[in-house]
Amino acid sequence: MLEGFKKFIARGNMIDMAVGVVMGGAVTTVVNSIVNSVINPFIAMIFGKPNMDGLLAITFNGATVSFGAVLGAILNFLIIAVAVYFCILVPINKFRDMTEALLAKTKLAEQKEAEEKAAEELSAEEQTVQLLQQIRDELAKQNAARN
Repeated sequence: MLEGFKKFIARGNMIDMAVGVVMGGAVTTVVNSIVNSVINPFIAMIFGKPNMDGLLAITFNGATVSFGAVLGAILNFLIIAVAVYFCILVPINKFRDMTEALLAKTKLAEQKEAEEKAAEELSAEEQTVQLLQQIRDELAKQNAARN
């Protein structure tokens, strides 16, 4: 169990999580600003209330159930989810795809280069065998041409 935790930390996931928390906080601040400065004024213009907290509120025996507050929280969540997806996840996924394609291309080029190098670096025995095979093939062609 401890070994798995060490691998988890060594892979850099802790850094990814820390960056995610910081970015999430920043996105939350931006979204709250949009909601308070843009969406809530529109709600006030339409419903006559400054935010959705008092909208669709039911009070019974001193207890208040506010569906508007729930709708406001859902709206905040959806805006944050859209912002995180389009501003963070989409660019990261594109960057990963480009990186993987570049790595695959580089690996293929290195593999091709290694094959060419291996073909060039024949041992003395292999070179002799290759030369004898060429001589055999030429003699076979000459014999076929005479007959």
